[in-house]
Amino acid sequence: MRIFHKTNFDFIGFRKIAYAFSLILLASGLISLAVKGLNYGIDFRGGSEVLIRFDKNIDVSAVRAVLDEAGISGSLKQYGLDRSFLFSTVFSGETNELKSLVSGAFDTRLKNNPHEIVRIDAVGPSIASDLKWSALKALLASLVAILLYVGIRFEIKFATAGVIAIFHDILSVLGLFSLLGGLFDFMPLEMDQSIIAAFLTIAGYSITDTVVVYDRIRERIRGQKPADYERIFNESMNQTLSRTIITSGTVLLSVFVLFIFAGPAIRGFAFAVFCGILIGTYSSIFVAAPLVFDWLRLSKTPVHLRGSKVS
Repeated sequence: MRIFHKTNFDFIGFRKIAYAFSLILLASGLISLAVKGLNYGIDFRGGSEVLIRFDKNIDVSAVRAVLDEAGISGSLKQYGLDRSFLFSTVFSGETNELKSLVSGAFDTRLKNNPHEIVRIDAVGPSIASDLKWSALKALLASLVAILLYVGIRFEIKFATAGVIAIFHDILSVLGLFSLLGGLFDFMPLEMDQSIIAAFLTIAGYSITDTVVVYDRIRERIRGQKPADYERIFNESMNQTLSRTIITSGTVLLSVFVLFIFAGPAIRGFAFAVFCGILIGTYSSIFVAAPLVFDWLRLSKTPVHLRGSKVS
């Protein structure tokens, strides 16, 4: 199945515009990370989360007022239905003590609206720090593995450009989490372990899409002169365009449905994967391959791909 037949887009010719767009996207995200930071979940900041469900509909401001009057500080947001709320707090006591305080506050001040403490999750500061570093090491290890894989399969120029594209994708999504984190109650965009899983998914998808383009370049570049590289790169990206759009579009549709209907528990994960695949598809065409082309053009060296003849 093909959507586009015999396209002839000048992707290499538009690469400088794409570079400018990527730099703006990355710069805005990095500035937000430096100024605003990230909205960490309890996985990475420590603390306790209490999921509360009421029998009758109640406004979030009324629930917040009860907790404030009881002297229990923290952040409160609606969780799915109007009757459910997620309360996050840095509480130094035991979970049973926190449960008693919260239940006592609602039993006293909201007698006409019974409630249920669905669950309480607690993570200590030291555990949160360990989880944060473990997640970072897992992400870096995956990038090193990808660098080695693509370096062995193609050559170091292709591998380095592919990893740069992955960094581009992950940092772009991270910047969006910083810019949008905490702005929407239905989508708080907290950084937790599920988002690290989303980043690993993004890295895997991005390099898979990039390798498809690299493979087509390798097939067509055999025996060609460096003067023909621009034409070969453009033709290769045009030939893989239909496959890229069909694959990405199918996955994006599935993730969008997940984002809409799966509920708030994994909405941040779905948002990260959706943005990551969208940006990753863009970077495979406008970042990874053009970076290799510019590297070859500036170094004035022929391609020495595994399994291809020296040009």
